[in-house]
Amino acid sequence: MKRLALITLILFASFNLIAQDIPNVQIKKLNGSSVQTKDVINNDDGPVLLSFWATYCKPCIKELNAYDENYIDWQEETGVKIILISIDNSRSMHRVAPFVNGKGWEFETYLDPNSSFKRAMNVVNAPHTFLLSSEG
Repeated sequence: MKRLALITLILFASFNLIAQDIPNVQIKKLNGSSVQTKDVINNDDGPVLLSFWATYCKPCIKELNAYDENYIDWQEETGVKIILISIDNSRSMHRVAPFVNGKGWEFETYLDPNSSFKRAMNVVNAPHTFLLSSEG
């Protein structure tokens, strides 16, 4: 039942991106190097689950822990790739890498220091999740 509710939530959240291209915006890896979103959000093996989150957001953490519990099964079944985009502000951004490492999450994690990707995707509050096809 949990899995069905989670999948329904993800699908509902993704409907506002149907037939739209992902904006190409500069974001940062946890090590500080810059990358373009078009280079990050691609997965020939299956869908991409794109989650905007923050370290101070308790519902975000609960959601990501649920993803973590099911990630291996989802990868085997669908080839899904989970990408996290932290929307922490400049005061809390330094906490993201230790937080992710402490949780043991295996997801690709990026920072959106200027909130440019967040704005381009029309994300207002976290958690905000998109499910994208392998074609984007």
